[in-house]
Amino acid sequence: MPDRLKAILLMCSAVTLFACLDTTAKYLGRLGVPVSEIVWVRFIGQIAWTVVLLGPSAMPKLMKTQNLTLQMTRSAFMAATTLFNFLAVRYLRLDQTLSITFLTPLVAAALAVPLLGEHVGWRRASAIAVGFAGILVVVRPGYTEMHPAYMFAFGSMFTYSLLMIVTRKLSSFDPAMVTLLYGTFVGAIAAAPFAIADWTWAPSALAWVLLLALGALGGGGHYLMIQAYRFAPVSAVTPFLYFELISMIALSYLVFGDKPDFWSFIGSLIIVASGLYLIHRERIAHREDLMALEQAAER
Repeated sequence: MPDRLKAILLMCSAVTLFACLDTTAKYLGRLGVPVSEIVWVRFIGQIAWTVVLLGPSAMPKLMKTQNLTLQMTRSAFMAATTLFNFLAVRYLRLDQTLSITFLTPLVAAALAVPLLGEHVGWRRASAIAVGFAGILVVVRPGYTEMHPAYMFAFGSMFTYSLLMIVTRKLSSFDPAMVTLLYGTFVGAIAAAPFAIADWTWAPSALAWVLLLALGALGGGGHYLMIQAYRFAPVSAVTPFLYFELISMIALSYLVFGDKPDFWSFIGSLIIVASGLYLIHRERIAHREDLMALEQAAER
């Protein structure tokens, strides 16, 4: 199988696991399991599965970082993103929360200007503006009652955007697996006091199975995503992040009987189109940078 096809299949599998993770969290919420407990078990489970996949001997090496401050900052954003997301899916349809999540690349591109000093041309700025217009189509403020849980969804999206910015900075210091493991450990430690305070015994054997599956779904998704980027360039793989919309709509209908309304679907398409255009512009800019470097080297 060609490497690029492997990468695409791995990415589609990864985002499907993420859709399963959100669906499981929402279902556990309906069973009465507190959100803090769900968040903590998700992180603890991911640590357990990381140890199983990589072996206990690999853990000390993966805890060595060249920039502890950035790792702790990213870990805080990761914990906040997970908490806000699970709170949002508890009350909103899965396709609604995912539509807002799709704004993340656009917001990260906008934040890269003041935080990373990157330049955003008029084409990228237009894509960001169109993406925000898509969110207005999904939420339709003033035309329909806006559920307070939308604030959790926007909070998750914003902290996830900051997480992407910090991750980009960390890429020059630590390998991806070190960054991933740090976020999981810090998230587990931060969530522990709240989980203990709110702890309730799972109401059924099914609830326990779902709780134990959280770590496998989250950790497995991140692991497959990391592997996907090993086989193909970022620009070739990243567009398939939007495959999660199909997975999320299918699971939302099969598990909860939720059907995406017309405006949520149209808004999601607008956001996805904006994101794909932004990825296209990034690929062109990267190609131009490479050509400029080659010309400078020839001189």
